[in-house]
Amino acid sequence: MSNKEKALKLHSRNPGKISVNPSVKIEGKEDLNLVYTPGVAEPCKKIAENKEDSYKYTSRKNLVAIVSDGSAVLGLGDIGPEASMPVMEGKANLLKKFGNVDGFPICTDTESPKEVIETVERIAPTLGAINLEDIKAPECFEIENKLKQKLDIPVFHDDQHGTAVVVSAALKNALKLKESNLEDSKIVVVGAGASGIAVSNFLIEQELKN
Repeated sequence: MSNKEKALKLHSRNPGKISVNPSVKIEGKEDLNLVYTPGVAEPCKKIAENKEDSYKYTSRKNLVAIVSDGSAVLGLGDIGPEASMPVMEGKANLLKKFGNVDGFPICTDTESPKEVIETVERIAPTLGAINLEDIKAPECFEIENKLKQKLDIPVFHDDQHGTAVVVSAALKNALKLKESNLEDSKIVVVGAGASGIAVSNFLIEQELKN
């Protein structure tokens, strides 16, 4: 079986790669009384008094929305929100596997920065953080900057920040092996998309001169 066939089989088996599972057991009436009504009213009242308690009494603190408009998916380009779903589900798998964070895809049927920003802003009370993913430049810069201004939760753009962190770490290790440093190095960046610009800015902040 080819890798292509294996991939299609894996994605169609469940279907997809993520699911929502309860973190508490419901084994009888007493459990139901606590998980749902009437017990659920108690944390609701606490949160109504203080919104920050949503991080204490709900799963919000561990929920991340993986937001994409499907306009710049991996090496596939602008393939649309539906076709971007397998990638966003894959990212949710990575978040859970390596960070024990619960991520779920939010694929928007719009490439308008204003509409993407409004969508994320409206769902933010559910979330502990926003992971922007596979949104084309230059729209991705506007979306990230505006959301950082509007929201009081972390906003991370994987194609910018994730790539910049990884490239910086690899470069530092390579320079260490070469017994050189960033300040004395000449760096060439091929491409001026979201990743290229973010990598360049990050390296300049770390004293890259040339």
